[in-house]
Amino acid sequence: MQLPHSDILDIAHFSRLFDNKSESYKLFWFQAIAQKIKEGQKTITFETLINEMIADAWYMVLEYRLNLGPNDTLERIIHHLGKISTMKSCEKKEVILKYLDTCKDREVITMKRTLSQNVPYRLQAPFMESMKGKEWNKSGNNLAERINQEQRLMYYFLQFNGLNTQIQIQKEWADYINQNYEIIQGWVKLNLIQYLQRRNPCVPGIVDKLYPPKKRNLEKVKKYWKVLISINPICEIYGEISLNEQNISIDHFVPWSYVAHDELWNLTPTTRNINSSKNNSLPDWNTYFPMLCKIEYLSYNLLWKYPIVHTAFEKCAKDHLNNQEIKHKLYQKGLSETEFSKRLEDIMFPVYQSAQNMGFSNWNLRL
Repeated sequence: MQLPHSDILDIAHFSRLFDNKSESYKLFWFQAIAQKIKEGQKTITFETLINEMIADAWYMVLEYRLNLGPNDTLERIIHHLGKISTMKSCEKKEVILKYLDTCKDREVITMKRTLSQNVPYRLQAPFMESMKGKEWNKSGNNLAERINQEQRLMYYFLQFNGLNTQIQIQKEWADYINQNYEIIQGWVKLNLIQYLQRRNPCVPGIVDKLYPPKKRNLEKVKKYWKVLISINPICEIYGEISLNEQNISIDHFVPWSYVAHDELWNLTPTTRNINSSKNNSLPDWNTYFPMLCKIEYLSYNLLWKYPIVHTAFEKCAKDHLNNQEIKHKLYQKGLSETEFSKRLEDIMFPVYQSAQNMGFSNWNLRL
């Protein structure tokens, strides 16, 4: 990706910041710097930037279960915070930052110090070709002093004081990043997607898992099931509660935070309370998949029996059946219940199993 030209800045070396992405830290550290520059800050402490890194990676680790690396300290600190705090996996960023500002947990502080040991110094390595080998092995204070001797860097270090050490962003770089913020954010995003895809090769929808989950529009799906309910009584699959226009809610059988799509074959009607209870968990396959097959086959039969259902289905399918091969395989006319169930299982079980392997927990309403 081509970054904007500058007559006064070394963009060639700047474009190489992420050449060596063996860990995620550089990406999140620079992203935090860019965000603070956008907020008008040029003097920033290590801890402020590390808190920003944690908040940015929070959803990827806890909501989407993405792997940041085999021994990634950023991932470990987020898992630890998830255990010691009451914050949700989809918590608002400002709440996470507020908690981090006052958190005195020893493990959190220790892991923050670990995060501060390398990336503040090594991010700018492409600018410092004169620094070789053992020069990088100095302690934090001595390394900061050595780096401060270099010319035309993005930032320099002020008085060294652990997590309270400050970096000073140079005005020309702050102006460049501010003026080209959207392009630079796109560049960081591209590198982050590439990094995460390499670490999570079987996970779908990485591009949708960089930020907090957004509210999804499932109104067409809900209308489709309301049409079905108006023709034939239907009970949802988890608690076998009778559905009506007032209590219906649409659930992702395999959680959205794994599949990152709203395809009809993974959506089933339930009640709001049960949907909330299930949250981000995987329904027990042996308990609920047979029931899912029954309700889906009922809808399939009504689809081919009543024109009003077929019309509602086609409206829904425009947004919620994007794979034409699956649409043909699962919804072609004339399938027996056994054929339909087998085809649905062939589509869903690999997705379910992959989510299970990613650590999504098993859920059973009856337990």
